Amino acid sequence: MKKLYIILILSILMANFNYSQNNEKIEKSDKEWKNKLDNLSYQVLRNSYTERPFTGEYNLHFEKGSYKCKGCNQVLFNSTNKYESNCGWPSFDEAIPSSILYIEDLSHNMNRIEVKCSKCNGHLGHVFNDGPKETTGKRYCINSAALSFNKN
Repeated sequence: MKKLYIILILSILMANFNYSQNNEKIEKSDKEWKNKLDNLSYQVLRNSYTERPFTGEYNLHFEKGSYKCKGCNQVLFNSTNKYESNCGWPSFDEAIPSSILYIEDLSHNMNRIEVKCSKCNGHLGHVFNDGPKETTGKRYCINSAALSFNKN
């Protein structure tokens, strides 16, 4: 049993090592962001807009690969952590360690946790505690317009 725990801990450490990323913050002017991003991605990432449910490119997308921030290309999620939540947006039960900032969001008379890219501070969506109980119990509810996908 002790050997199993050691293997598990080593696996977690190696996964974190493999996903270590350049944590250099990216700062751009509003004009630079507008030039880099399409209008919807700009509205989502820079102005905390939410795309309409069931309209996003990655809502029902289940290829193997990784999902990156469309603003800065930082890897945020693995496809192995994506699941169908029927909420209308791409849902993940776990993020890549250190890729996400968690911010209390009291807007719209709700108490939620906003998730932002830790590298460019782009709005991604929110995280809720109603995800799969058999995994993490988390549901990262993410706007497709904030993501790009790299196939494995």
